[in-house]
Amino acid sequence: QRIAQRQAEVARCWIKYCLNLLEDSRKQLEDDISELDTERQLELHVERQRQHEQGNDIKFSSLVSAADMLEALAGAEERVPCRKALSFQEAREIFLFGQARVTQAKEFFVLDGHASDYVQIVRDQSALFKALAFFEEDLERRCRMQKRRVDMLEGLYTQLNPQFYLTACRQLCFEVADTYYDMMDLKVALANHAEQLQPQTVKKINLLARAALTHYQKFLDSLCNSRGETPATLDIDVVRPALVAKFRMGRLHSKLMVSDTASRLANARLSLECYRYVVDYCDQNPDVEELAQPELELSREMVTLLPAKIQHMAAGSQAFN
Repeated sequence: QRIAQRQAEVARCWIKYCLNLLEDSRKQLEDDISELDTERQLELHVERQRQHEQGNDIKFSSLVSAADMLEALAGAEERVPCRKALSFQEAREIFLFGQARVTQAKEFFVLDGHASDYVQIVRDQSALFKALAFFEEDLERRCRMQKRRVDMLEGLYTQLNPQFYLTACRQLCFEVADTYYDMMDLKVALANHAEQLQPQTVKKINLLARAALTHYQKFLDSLCNSRGETPATLDIDVVRPALVAKFRMGRLHSKLMVSDTASRLANARLSLECYRYVVDYCDQNPDVEELAQPELELSREMVTLLPAKIQHMAAGSQAFN
């Protein structure tokens, strides 16, 4: 039993290693809008080739002892690189090694008996898919990776009792919302590349947006007090997620594709309400502004711009009637 636990704990360390390596790989390759910077990617490929020609390649096995007591560990180390991934294929190798360790860790840390550990392992597994998706150029395949994340996170969320695992349920709910949010953005990007917007595409985008809205709202509802009211001051550990949730809900309401003016007007008002919450909360609690600086700046801009847009839409609606 103790050996199995130690093996599972080592597997979890490998999961974290793979996840951190993929995250570091993403950070060195992403541009200002968190997409793959192909020029930077090419520069790093050229630099790596130069190092290879000079014999300066980094090999994992050279970083560890070859002592008998570390043979098993070294065997694993030889199968995973220590250099950052520059391509989807390299990222996939790291991902697959991490996925194998997830399977190994789950053999000991099962949901019934090790719920908190199991939840963290599933969250790490989801994060591995998210990190790999960054390197995938095909938007449809990236969508499928995000769908895998939704399935594993939402499936786990439905098995937990918030009364006993409130923090875990909050984390899972927020991550499910984030994943639906990312999927909606991917579907919008695919729609922008299409020659003509199909009805089924509009339906899918709206479905994903509403799913994200539902889960963000569930997360926010979990922060309410016994009277069902949102506290005037939130606990510091949930301030950023709460503000991000409200900001993204504002954006999601504006992304819903509806044909009638009344629905567009209602969605615009809901967007304004969400952006106002972010601005008002930060104005009333100025010490938290730095926790959501990008969201706050954009929210202030939208609070300035949306009222005129809403007024124009309302005037147009009245004139039409």
